[in-house]
Amino acid sequence: MSQPTHYLLITGASAGIGTALAREYAKRGQALILLARRKDRLQALRDELSAQVPCEILVADLADPEAPRRIVDMLQQNQWLVRGLVNNAGYGLPGKFHAPSWEDHARFLQVMVTSVCELTWRLLPEMQARRDGEILNVASLAGHVPGSAGHTLYAASKAFMIKFSESLALENGALGIKVCALCPGFTYSEFHDVTGTRSQVAQMPSWMWMHAEDVARQGIDALRQGRVVFVPGKINRMIKALTQMLPDRWMLALVQRQSKNFRAIHD
Repeated sequence: MSQPTHYLLITGASAGIGTALAREYAKRGQALILLARRKDRLQALRDELSAQVPCEILVADLADPEAPRRIVDMLQQNQWLVRGLVNNAGYGLPGKFHAPSWEDHARFLQVMVTSVCELTWRLLPEMQARRDGEILNVASLAGHVPGSAGHTLYAASKAFMIKFSESLALENGALGIKVCALCPGFTYSEFHDVTGTRSQVAQMPSWMWMHAEDVARQGIDALRQGRVVFVPGKINRMIKALTQMLPDRWMLALVQRQSKNFRAIHD
């Protein structure tokens, strides 16, 4: 009798770091379920990766509060066993805090915080029962440095992701489940096009940037090595260390001066 296929579910798989993670996991022989809103992109990625591993797609919008429950229902209906979860879906909401509507903020928090928690909560018991699994939460270097003006909830949501990962790791390590918060800095992807800050960040020096493929490879390695919080790239690790060393008021002043270079802070 053949062994059942154990999948890893990746949210936000249709672009950027999510796509890079899918390709890297496929290289390592991991069967995948790719989840995002854009069906055409998911289908193209599935066609690419199916030559390497079993690959399925789910189309869902995590801004919908009902999405996590429906996603798990679909997994169960298709009898897709999930051994791992990558919480990668995310975006930035440009402008100062009062500029977007509250409805926009609520959708943002649903994607960045609530859906992450609910999907993890719904999928974790199966991993615990098997005493095997992995959860990779794509956070950000922004979760380690002081919050900037503009995109007000972004750094806050990423700081939450880091602390959430730390607690999950402590609770589930003895059950054979690895948890890691991956905290990339500036990464070549569509992120800055979507938030309208491409022209700003394009002025930043190339040594501050990483390719999504490198972030994905290093992130998966860190997860499987048991790293609970991982910042890829020497420059990013230096920035994190500097943040920990300098007084808060100095770092806040520095971030205040630099915010215009990477955040949309219009009213």
